[in-house]
Amino acid sequence: MNILACDIGGTTIKLGLCNSLGEIIEYKEYATEAFKGGMYIIEQVMDYMSDYDGYEAIGISTAGQVSPLDGSILYANPNIPNYTGVRLKDILEDRFDKPVKVENDVNAAALGEAWIGAGRSFADFICLTFGTGIGGAIVMQGEIYKGMNGTAGEFGHMVMYPITDTDAKWDSMYEKFASTKVLVQKAQAIDPKIINGKMLFSRIDEGEEELLSLLGKWEQEVSRGVATLIHIFNPPAVIVGGGIMEQSWLVERIGISTREILLDSFQHTPILPAELGNKAALIGAASLYHRYSESE
Repeated sequence: MNILACDIGGTTIKLGLCNSLGEIIEYKEYATEAFKGGMYIIEQVMDYMSDYDGYEAIGISTAGQVSPLDGSILYANPNIPNYTGVRLKDILEDRFDKPVKVENDVNAAALGEAWIGAGRSFADFICLTFGTGIGGAIVMQGEIYKGMNGTAGEFGHMVMYPITDTDAKWDSMYEKFASTKVLVQKAQAIDPKIINGKMLFSRIDEGEEELLSLLGKWEQEVSRGVATLIHIFNPPAVIVGGGIMEQSWLVERIGISTREILLDSFQHTPILPAELGNKAALIGAASLYHRYSESE
């Protein structure tokens, strides 16, 4: 059974057919143009999907909090304006006359890793993805723990520093210090020509000390959040994903800096890179059918 899978991120829309082995067929990427708003994005996604056939269902991974009841967007941050409240499942089912399942992008990435990736050997693990923001997922016995209303795992909104002004509470949260977006923005303050993580790491590989120092400070911010979650959950593993974490040496450095602030009894928690790279959420979107359809 082929699933048409789509991953709607703040920067990129990923689209492709995925078979029952987790193999992606006919993969394509498009710029999200998130600033144009939620309905613009969905119209673009439907246009892109119209080029595909030979599938039986649609699996969607998306930024934002997703209702487990009706597949609508419960909340999306300002990275995608006017996305909150969009009834994504209903819109797609009306357009394509196919069954649709919708999942939060980080939950989907965790399910992809649990299916055929770095989490396949663990019944339980914590997953974080670093990109435009920071997302989190809690996997327990191979399933996503969703909390009371389906929105558990908002690790990016952990308060990491004292709040001095309640109107600026967002400025004290984890993703304001440790997202890839913030890292690139700080690199641009050093050199405006640095427009993405790939360019930043290329310059670091060339030995630019100021950028390497910036990366070191960012790693410390990442590690504070990872250590906090390890102390709370005591998980068998932590899996970190997002395009920036495809640098294996970066994950090793984060592991070292995290262990410097862990209690002794937590030192053996493995911190692993996601194996599926930036396609984890796309594969996880397909797994919404391949993992569960037989039990429904």
